[in-house]
Amino acid sequence: MDNRAEVRDFLTTRRAKISPEQAGLPVSGQRRVKGLRRSEVAALAGMSVEYYAKLERGALAGVSAGVLDAIARALRLDEAERAHLVSLAHEANGSNAVLRPARRTRQWTLRPSLRWSLEAITSPAILGNGRQDMLAANHLGRAMYSDAYADPSATPNFARFTFLDSAAHRFYPDWGIAADMTVANLRTAAGKDPHDKGLHDLVGELSTRSDDFRRRWGSHNVRTHATGVKHFRHHVVGDLTLAWESLDLRAEPGLTLTVYTAEPGSPTAAALVLLASWAMETAGQAAR
Repeated sequence: MDNRAEVRDFLTTRRAKISPEQAGLPVSGQRRVKGLRRSEVAALAGMSVEYYAKLERGALAGVSAGVLDAIARALRLDEAERAHLVSLAHEANGSNAVLRPARRTRQWTLRPSLRWSLEAITSPAILGNGRQDMLAANHLGRAMYSDAYADPSATPNFARFTFLDSAAHRFYPDWGIAADMTVANLRTAAGKDPHDKGLHDLVGELSTRSDDFRRRWGSHNVRTHATGVKHFRHHVVGDLTLAWESLDLRAEPGLTLTVYTAEPGSPTAAALVLLASWAMETAGQAAR
């Protein structure tokens, strides 16, 4: 991806999201731009408008941490947006190549010890990468995401499932929120590794095949995928409300383990018991 274009579009979209009132600036006359003007961002960041305009055009190479912090404060960037801006600056400097995990020369395979660890988790657990591929899962994880595992010949991918599979609209009762999160996760991954060909190809495919994806991709929203609560509607056990935690794996740079848990004694906890029973029954039928 073109780093200068990414910087320009990211800063422009952040600027457009803040009103003068939110920034504590006086409003007078007719405004032709949505959000803040460049001159207003420059004033809030304590720099000349010429210098800020240069930065917004993508010239982040050599920019100090203090300048990045001033821009982040002026644009009211959240933690994920700040991290994304820093990633873009590192890419402009060429230092991202040192920070990102080394590329695997061979196809990734699941280590036996990691597989045993997954299966030892008694609630749904999945292992994924920045491209949103579901590389592995325990038996409850596969059962929960059985719709995404419908094609046994392909590696399940959250983004393809969300935007190209009609079952996703039933599986995610809050489909719009799930779609926003999926795209923001991909945009964050692209900021960390803009040279990931697999990610390039996936974005190109989804941009061509889904208007919903293309519109969201153009918003340049990013997020930190760490913890939260999600709602699902499983085709066998019904509604599920699950808390989730995402953990980066030290032995597998770039991969994340996500574990889903239910509140003890809740209807979702009972539904997970049914899901485990269904998963065992399904596995038994497949083995016959």
